[in-house]
Amino acid sequence: MKFISWNVNGLRACAGKGFADIFNEMDADFFCLQETKMQAGQLDLEFPGYHSFWNYAEKKGYSGTAIYTKHAPLNVFYGMGSIGDDGSIIYKEEDIHNHEGRLITLEYEDFYFITVYVPNAQDGLKRLDYRMQWEDDFLVYIKALDKKKPVIYCGDLNVAHEEIDLKNPKTNHQNPGFTDEERGKFSDILNSGFKDTFRTLHPEEQTFSWWSYRFQARQKNIGWRIDYFVVSERLMPQVESASIHTDVLGSDHCPVELQLK
Repeated sequence: MKFISWNVNGLRACAGKGFADIFNEMDADFFCLQETKMQAGQLDLEFPGYHSFWNYAEKKGYSGTAIYTKHAPLNVFYGMGSIGDDGSIIYKEEDIHNHEGRLITLEYEDFYFITVYVPNAQDGLKRLDYRMQWEDDFLVYIKALDKKKPVIYCGDLNVAHEEIDLKNPKTNHQNPGFTDEERGKFSDILNSGFKDTFRTLHPEEQTFSWWSYRFQARQKNIGWRIDYFVVSERLMPQVESASIHTDVLGSDHCPVELQLK
């Protein structure tokens, strides 16, 4: 099974830069999008043989996620669930994390599949406190799912976990995406029975998935790896490959890929 995740930084703009051709060429079982920046009805972009699921932000032109898949799920959940006293997962549109279209969960017989667009801490770290709350609640959420069946999640996690994951770690220390707090929260996830698939398979490789539009950063390859596939540890033996498609243009991010046996 082939999984693709791509922060398209505005799907309507990306559609004008060859998105459909890239989608068809990649021929993935699951193709996930983050930062669609759309509302329902703004773009008719369906593909034969695929089901599609969309989570739109309440704020226009902001955030948003989508999943295209060849495989019909048992259940679809939009947003982050809270955990009931009996361990059940309760989804409420009014929950604090469910206004920005950042999360879609598909349930299958053997696993849960999630796409996520993690909140950015923003300039001056003005949203870092909210980001920390998101991280804590997301970890509770995926651990609850993992108790039932294995989890695969992907998306723009807005964190470069280790120094190898960005070009200039020293000058970016404590900048959004490379604060000790954000990196620590991702460590908490990895210490809770989950694996960063790319780094597990490529411990020494420095490859990036996002480049600033400024200062010709992409041409100079001054980038960050902030797009991930993370899986429950017990799924790692089934991971065949994890790769980053740095040659694919159309966004300031490039697609990342996971292949499962």
